This record gives sequence, structure tokens and C-alpha cells, in this order.
Amino acid sequence: MSVTIRIIPCLDVRNGRVVKGINFEDIVDAGDPAEAAKRYDIEGADEICMLDIDASYEARSTTLDTVEKIANQVFIPFTVGGGIKSVQDVEVLLRSGADKVSINTSAIINPKLIEEASKEFGSQCIVVAIDAKFNGKNWSVYTHGGKNKTELDALSWSKNVEQLGAGEILMTSMDRDGTKTGFDNNLNETLANNLNIPLIASGGAGELNHLVDAIKIGKADAVLAASIFHYKEISIRKVKEVLKREGLDIRL
Repeated sequence: MSVTIRIIPCLDVRNGRVVKGINFEDIVDAGDPAEAAKRYDIEGADEICMLDIDASYEARSTTLDTVEKIANQVFIPFTVGGGIKSVQDVEVLLRSGADKVSINTSAIINPKLIEEASKEFGSQCIVVAIDAKFNGKNWSVYTHGGKNKTELDALSWSKNVEQLGAGEILMTSMDRDGTKTGFDNNLNETLANNLNIPLIASGGAGELNHLVDAIKIGKADAVLAASIFHYKEISIRKVKEVLKREGLDIRL
């Protein structure tokens, strides 16, 4: 069965503004979240992802005001992540206009949250985000916005997450994040070959070929990118046209 490939712009939000960094640091402003989301919806994005990048680190929940403003602007699936600690947090976000939630740090601290949330709302609503860095042998998982290294290995954690009921995995390569050198397709292909749920590749998009390679070489089901779309270096339409020419199933 062929899966329709999805192109997902990501809004990393801090203090109500879209920001962008390199390797999770050197953060710069990239605009208003609701305006950016509306533009992406019009341009043909398949989904929008908003991550409140400091929520886990600052031990607070995602800003609902921003979530509601974005939800009012878009007619495509909208995923929200950042600081989700409980089934109640998931419910509040879904009620505020999110279609899916992305859980990262809390899933590691309390894996039962994945199980409970997917039972309560359906696995299609639960995305588990993983931030991973190559350690010379395999990929180590990090928490709190890439600040704390764990003992977990990205592949075994991904398999565990799938068994607990996650509907998809959002894998960010910390080595590639913001570098524009391409996705970590070794990491993505390793995961794709071992998982039965969709894989969203994140971290490293710098040019059109990188998005194509993430799908053809990395075997990702969706690609997530930020700065190339925020700064209009590449249009979503152009990406889709190229993927279509490559014979991939894409919604134009």
C-alpha cells in the first residue's frame, strides 16, 4: 500500500513568536505563528506542526492562546507539542483546536502516558517526538528540548513507543537540526525498516533534494521543515511538484 507523502512546515514557538535555531541553539525570530500557519495552509501544506520549544524545559504547558489562534487560521491537520504531561493536557489541546499532540520529554519520563492517551483519544492523535544524536555507534535520545541526554537508544525507544500505542513518530536529528545539510537518512531508514507506524523526518532540510532523499533514501512517510519554508527559500508547491515527478504519491 502506498502512503501519501506529507509535507509539514514546523512552527517552533517561543514567547508567542516563531523562532529558528541551529543544533537547538542560536535562536532567531521568524514571525507570527498564526500568520505563518495561514500562509502554509494556502500554499498547500498537508499539516502544520507547532512546537512550544521551551515548555518542557521551563516546566509549563503549551500556550493555549497561540494554539487557538493557529487553529482558527487552518483547515488542515494541526499538531501541537510542548510541555504535555498528562491525559488532561492532551484533552485541553485537542479542545483548543489541535488535531494531534506531540509528546516528547513526558513520554520518556512516563511511558504510560502514551498508552493512556492513545486509548483515550485514539492512536491517530498521538505523535511521539524523539530528539536523537549520533554517538558513534547508535543514536542517543535527549529530553527537555535537546538539553538532557538519556540512556535510551532511538531505535529501541521508537519500537517501544509503537507498542505503547503511538500513531506516528517525529524523529529529529539533533546533528542536522538547522544545518541545512540534509536529513540523517541512516537514522531514518533504520527506523523506517523497523517500524509499522508512519515516520516524520525532521532536522536538516536545506534544499529540495534533501526532502526527496528523506523519502526515497530515508523511507520517511512525511518530511518536516522550518527555515526553508519560513524564509521562502523553497515553496511547498515546488516540493510537491518535484516529488510527484519522482513518482511519489503526493496531494497537489
